[in-house]
Amino acid sequence: MADITISERQAGDVTILDLNGKVTIGEGSVALRTTVRRLLGEGKNKILMNLGGVGYIDSSGIGELVSSFTAVNKEGGTLKLLKLTQKIQDLLAITKLLTVFDVFDEESDALSSFE
Repeated sequence: MADITISERQAGDVTILDLNGKVTIGEGSVALRTTVRRLLGEGKNKILMNLGGVGYIDSSGIGELVSSFTAVNKEGGTLKLLKLTQKIQDLLAITKLLTVFDVFDEESDALSSFE
């Protein structure tokens, strides 16, 4: 049983990744990396990561978010975050990463920001 499940859906040219579970060292962060790299390989470089179902993220998970962000930017794309839990929001604030990511509470707002 993987720590994380990632389901994928399209909204126009934006790929939404719904994450559920934990993004931690090992399977969770590898699954995330693999998914993002595959999407980029398919030419999908507008990615919205819905973290509403993520109960826990460790430093390795945070590192993976950052490296995904960098990889997507390199491809001329955009990666944004959706529905951060309070815990994850605090973590990103402490690590000063809240300023790096575009973060949204509402999916509709996030999607229109890709226009």
